[in-house]
Amino acid sequence: MEKLMIEGGYPLQGKVEISGAKNSAVALIPAAILADSTVTIDHLPNISDVKILSELLKEIGGDVSLEGNKLIVNPANMIPMPLPNGNVKKLRASYYLMGAMLGRFKKAAIGLPGGCNLGPRPIDQHIKGFEALGASITNERGAIYLRAGELTGARIYLDVVSVGATINIMLAAVKAKGRTVIENAAKEPEIIDVATLLTSMGAKIKGAGTDVIRIDGVESLHGCYHSIIPDRIEAGTYMIFAAAMGKEVTIDNVISQHVESLIAKLREMGVDVETFEDSVIVRTNGDHLKAVDVKTLVYPGFPTDLQQPFTALLTKGNGTSIVTDTIYNARFKHIDELRRMGAEVKIEGSSAIISGPVNLEGAKVKASDLRAGAALVAAGLMSNGVTEIYGLDHIDRGYEQLVDKLTILGAKVWREEMTLEEQEAHVKSM
Repeated sequence: MEKLMIEGGYPLQGKVEISGAKNSAVALIPAAILADSTVTIDHLPNISDVKILSELLKEIGGDVSLEGNKLIVNPANMIPMPLPNGNVKKLRASYYLMGAMLGRFKKAAIGLPGGCNLGPRPIDQHIKGFEALGASITNERGAIYLRAGELTGARIYLDVVSVGATINIMLAAVKAKGRTVIENAAKEPEIIDVATLLTSMGAKIKGAGTDVIRIDGVESLHGCYHSIIPDRIEAGTYMIFAAAMGKEVTIDNVISQHVESLIAKLREMGVDVETFEDSVIVRTNGDHLKAVDVKTLVYPGFPTDLQQPFTALLTKGNGTSIVTDTIYNARFKHIDELRRMGAEVKIEGSSAIISGPVNLEGAKVKASDLRAGAALVAAGLMSNGVTEIYGLDHIDRGYEQLVDKLTILGAKVWREEMTLEEQEAHVKSM
């Protein structure tokens, strides 16, 4: 097991290239199950979630090869093998296997998903959608069993705007008989990306990116080539790093309209952000940043996935900032770790109140989830001394070549093997 080491205080300058979108990848890979011939997905991020999903497709009989950032899947010989345990427990996005396998085989058995512990994140809207299409759902010994004689299009209103439910219902509905209408659908760019792949496979989908999606079922889907969109959360994370410690940092391979809410808040803090067709330049004077208030909202609002690293940046803001997370009520586990580093933060309900500016100090801290890890990296870059971050497996789930990319920008960051004592302490704390 490894830990991440950061010696803070080094200014960032130069250019970094953003990888393909993690939140698209984890849905696009299961979507390949629906085809009857080879699907190629290009520009995937080289992260652990992609590797786990690739292994899951192999488990159900797929011919899968991962060549660098390109995944080639021949789903012809796949079977609806139950997946109650094992890899399926390692990431929450394994629930997309439910919609994809239900759509192709009319049945599936998937273990309750794992991933980051962000508090209650029920899949009731997914289940509601599957049942509306004609599936029966049971929970048997910790696994979800889905069975349908046939799937029939339906009008489905989501009680809560949910990216996962929107995509999962799309996956199940593309081969259902008749028309499916998803109302109050999520509008994230990743949904458009999945719809683009499915359309290339022969699906008939209209309205992706709006709150009403219409799907006319087809009998079969064929293979295709698809290039994934850039990762807006990774792009936003590096923009936050640049705002914290950058002189002038260029973030390449980014669609600026996907991060407009973050750009607005950075500019409100006093950060100079310049946007181009496929890149963003961030220039900052980190000693004169203003405090701002932030509330996370569904897209196109401020992303909950950027709340945690942005909270770390706000320790540099002059004054009091309030961060309210309306999406996940348990997404403040990084706050105790930031306090270890000297941050002045208190939690009141679903809000964090940050007083700044403060000079953070390097410390031994633990990443409790993926984006909490990004927050601790941001804090480590700003800190005096060396920061040791445990729970590196969380960070590896969403950030490709983090050490290499930060090193290119001038940061002093490296990985080290944990001692046996550190490993034992880390395992006990999990």
